[in-house]
This record gives sequence, structure tokens and C-alpha cells, in this order.
Amino acid sequence: MSAVVELFGHSAEKKRKDWVQIVREQQCTFLGKKCYKVRKSDPDTSIGSCTVLYGKQQEPIIICPTRLIERRQIFTDCFHLLTTHEPGNEFHIVPEVSIPGGSVDYFLVSAKKGKVKDFVGIELQTLDTTGTVWPERQRLLKKLDVPRTDKGEKSEKSYGMNWKMTAKTILIQMHHKIQTFEHVHKKLVLVVQDKLLAYMSREFNFAHLRNPAVIGDSMHWHSYGMEKQPDKSFKLVMHSRLSTDAEGIGTCLGLQAEARVELEQIIQALQGKLSPSTLFVPV
Repeated sequence: MSAVVELFGHSAEKKRKDWVQIVREQQCTFLGKKCYKVRKSDPDTSIGSCTVLYGKQQEPIIICPTRLIERRQIFTDCFHLLTTHEPGNEFHIVPEVSIPGGSVDYFLVSAKKGKVKDFVGIELQTLDTTGTVWPERQRLLKKLDVPRTDKGEKSEKSYGMNWKMTAKTILIQMHHKIQTFEHVHKKLVLVVQDKLLAYMSREFNFAHLRNPAVIGDSMHWHSYGMEKQPDKSFKLVMHSRLSTDAEGIGTCLGLQAEARVELEQIIQALQGKLSPSTLFVPV
């Protein structure tokens, strides 16, 4: 198996005749548009590496957050946290909303006649890499008989997984943001791969987290695994759900929380972004 497991959302193991077209078009299958991860030395070339193998890990490690929105399942799995949603309301997925404490990747919104009735914040976190995956990507293209823009496959440069920094950074971010959500009695969900959650559970104080999750808690973890399908593609499947509150996040890090915001600020930011393009339509 190639070190690069998925390229532009397609399994490298799956036999197909259109690899040349896939690489030329550089389309992310999850976003439906060009992959936004480009080479610094060549901004016109998208890297497209979604998942990789590393070390003793025999299952794919997700290195691109966009990989997590496959089939929009992560949004469906948050519907139950919209505790004041009512039948007849519309669902919206609103990306990149700034709030005190930082920007939130997505908001799942329940709206009626353009007015926000409820919302859940959703953060995505995958593993950051060190070094470069480019040589492995180019080796895959060579294996697939796809023309390459350089001879990167000859490079001896390698890549690693930044487990510690990734885990610590996202916990600190959650520590800042959960205060905002708890203050306005709403939920924040962190979506991660099961392997990253397992690392966080070993390296930080997670003993107090509720497993399975309790709907009344303000902070939720949804972890997903990569399940191999008969056709050699991979499917994102929920692995576990944990939960805690703002105090619990502080316990994870040994910190005290200190952020506050009014509910109206978030509602105004969300309502200004609701549009036909944000309307949730199941795939």
C-alpha cells in the first residue's frame, strides 16, 4: 500500500482509469471544488493528500480536516444537540464564524423564516504533519502512471505526525471557545479521528469525561474511524462520543477559564450568513 492512502478523496488502492483526470482537475470530492491545500512553491498545484500511513499505524491517518465532512455525516450526528429545534425549521450549515475566543469551523443552525432558533458549533481537528508528504505523493503518481510536475519521488525528505502539538493546541482552543458556548447555553462539538482522541486520552487528564456523552453537557467529542469498504474505498464511521463542560476542559489542561459573550452577538453573526447556499441538503 502507498503511504498516501487517499488523493483528492479517492482511495489509492481502488482501481480506476481516470487518475490522470483526477490529478489534472485537482477537485476535492468532499468540497466539490479545487483542493485548497496548495504547494507554497507552486500555488497552482494542489497537494490533495487526505490520509496517509505512518509508522506502525496500519489504518489511515487523516491529515486534512475536510476529509471529515464525507457524506456530511458529522453534521447529521449533531442534530440531537439542537435541543430547541422544532419540526418545520430548516437546517443550515454555516462555515467559519468568528466569535470571542476564536473562529468556529462550522455552525449547524436550526432556523425558521430566516431567524436563528438554535445552533451547535462544530470544530474539526485532524493531525498536523511535520516535514513533507510531497515525495510520497509523487511516488504514488508514478505508481499510477500519472505525469508529474517534478521528480519529487526521488527526494529523501520524509514526514512525521505532530501528535503532541496538535492535541495541546486544540485543547487550548476549546478551552477558550467553550466558555462562550456554555455562557449562552449552547453546545460545541469537536470532531476528531479516533486515533487522535486515543492519544489525547493517554496524554491529558480525560478520566472525568463522560462516556457515553451526556446531552446536557456543553462540550462534546465525536470521534470517527476509517472503515475499509469492499471496493477498497474508506468510509468515515462514528467510533465514540464523550462530553464534559467548561470546568472539565480546564481540568484537562489544568487551566481556569475566562471568556464571556452575549447570545445576541452570535445570533446576529449567524443570521447574516444564512442563505440558500448554506441550506443543509442530505447527500
